[in-house]
Amino acid sequence: MSRSMFLPHLVSHRQSAPIPSPRRKRTLLAAVGIGTVLALSGCDDDGKTADKDTGAAGSKAPSGDASSAAPSSPSADEPLHSGWQTQSMPKHHFRYDVPGKTAEWKVLDKGTALSYTGKDGKPIVVMTGTANYREGGCASSPNPDAIGAAGKGQLATVGTTGGGKDGTLQENARNWAGNWGFAAYGGEDHKPKIKVSKAEPYRHGGIEGYTATAEVTVTHRPSSCVPPKAVVHSIAQKLPDGTMHGWVIYADQGVPHALKDADIKKIMDTVRPTSG
Repeated sequence: MSRSMFLPHLVSHRQSAPIPSPRRKRTLLAAVGIGTVLALSGCDDDGKTADKDTGAAGSKAPSGDASSAAPSSPSADEPLHSGWQTQSMPKHHFRYDVPGKTAEWKVLDKGTALSYTGKDGKPIVVMTGTANYREGGCASSPNPDAIGAAGKGQLATVGTTGGGKDGTLQENARNWAGNWGFAAYGGEDHKPKIKVSKAEPYRHGGIEGYTATAEVTVTHRPSSCVPPKAVVHSIAQKLPDGTMHGWVIYADQGVPHALKDADIKKIMDTVRPTSG
């Protein structure tokens, strides 16, 4: 590993805007509260940095409950649940659904990216193909450095990331979960406490890879808008060209209208490959 740094800033940018990309930079992020160090490295195919790591074990997937399983035809372009909205990011080979606009979900333009940057202002973690839940509520953020589309009141965000070849799927699954939880819920100045699960095999809806979960305890709560806890789930898959790509959902917990585990699982059960 090279130098260590944390992920203090959240920025929103358009994919059309060029972003510097240190392809060989490695970033270490300490998952506060469990003494684990997760690493990030590599870049995605648009030149934005993508999450990679070292050192995770494998076990099983969180997808088991048949009661909320999505219907078959995992590659369908249409939503798998009536009234839901579909988001896709062919670059990362992920498609997924979220509830409809009446449930206060918003699918963002594919060209919109959310990222956290290092102290040098360069993006370290990047998410595209995103969707937000309940935008425009409490606007306070546990990370005071959050700008752009972050910290504007949404209670959950979903998106895709990745594109590098470093590390294993298990390692990347753990890093995506831990680092998005770290950055979204405190960052370097207000480090949250994070417990990241082992990476577990994930085989569902045409996706074969690994998944991990981060449980976040927020330490900086400047107002009641900031949740006391949060949860992050990741899915990591490898494409035939050897690149690894991730799907991530992070969600406030312990506040009114927070997503329940069953809600998150139902969304995860719609994750499938893009047809192209």
